[in-house]
Amino acid sequence: MPLLRTLIRVILTLAVVSLAIVLGITLWNTYMIAPWTRDGRVRVYVVDVAPEVPGTVVQVPVVDNQFVHKGDPLYVLDPVRFRLAIREAQARLDGALEDLKLKQNDARRRMGLSGIVSAEEQEVFNSNVATQIAAVDAARAALDVAKLNLQRSVLYSPVNGFITNLNLRVGDYATAGQPRLAVIDSDSYWVYGYFEETKMWGVHVGDVARVKLMGYKQIVPGHVVSIARGINDTNGNPDKLGLQDVNPIFTWVRLAQRIPVRIHLDSVPEGVTLAAGMTATISVGPESRSRRGKLTTWLQDHL
Repeated sequence: MPLLRTLIRVILTLAVVSLAIVLGITLWNTYMIAPWTRDGRVRVYVVDVAPEVPGTVVQVPVVDNQFVHKGDPLYVLDPVRFRLAIREAQARLDGALEDLKLKQNDARRRMGLSGIVSAEEQEVFNSNVATQIAAVDAARAALDVAKLNLQRSVLYSPVNGFITNLNLRVGDYATAGQPRLAVIDSDSYWVYGYFEETKMWGVHVGDVARVKLMGYKQIVPGHVVSIARGINDTNGNPDKLGLQDVNPIFTWVRLAQRIPVRIHLDSVPEGVTLAAGMTATISVGPESRSRRGKLTTWLQDHL
C-alpha cells in the first residue's frame, strides 16, 4: 500500500512536470517564435466625393450607411446656373461664328482684287480670319466646359460601397474640391498585421494567413500580399540645429519593432461584417493538425 501511494505520487509528479514542460514549450513557440500577431487592423479604401463645381445642394437621395452601387447618384447641385452658363456660352459661340463668316467674306473679296488691294492688306484680312477661327474654337470649348459643368452637378458613386458619416443636407453649399461625402469601397477590404521583427523570418509573400477578428469566432482566410520595406526611425529626425536626436535605451531591454504586413482576405464568412478599424489576431503559415498545433491556436485566440 505505501508503495502504491509512492508510485501514484511519482506518476502525478511526472505528469505535472511533463504538462508544465509541454505548456512552457508551447507558450515559448507561440509567443516568441511562431509568426503571429494580435496587432492586426482591418483597413479599407475610402473615396472622398468632392464636387468639381460649386453650388447649392438640392437633392441628397442617400442615407447614412446605405449601400450604393457604382454609378448611383449621391447628391445633386442646383443646375439653374449651369444651364444659364450653357446658354451664355452658346450665344458667344453663335456670335463668334457670325464674325467668322463676315471676316471670311471680307478676305475672300480682297483675294479677287489683287491689282487693287495690296498684298499687305490681304495678309491682314487673312490674319483676321485665323484669329477669329481661334476665337470660335475658344467659344466652342467654353460651351463644352459649360455642358460638362452641368453634368458634374450630379455626383455619382465611383465605387460599390457604403455611405459613411453622412452630414450633407439639402441647402448646404458645396465648394469645389472640398469633400462633402465619403464612400467606403466595399471591394477593397484588407488587413494590416504589425508583426514583431523577431517573427518576420516566418512571413513571406504568398503565405497562407488566418485572421481572427475580435468580435467573431469564424476564421477569415487570407494570404500575405506584401511586406513593408521600411518604417519611421525617430532617431533619424534632426533637431533645429540639424543634429540627430537619439533616444536612450536600456541595453538589456530592446523592444522589437513592428513591421506592417498586408493580408488579402480570400473570402469573408457569412455573418461576418467587416468595418475599418477592427482589431484582429493574425497567424501566418500552414495550420498544424496536431494537438500541439490546436493548443497553439487556442492560446493565440484566448491568451
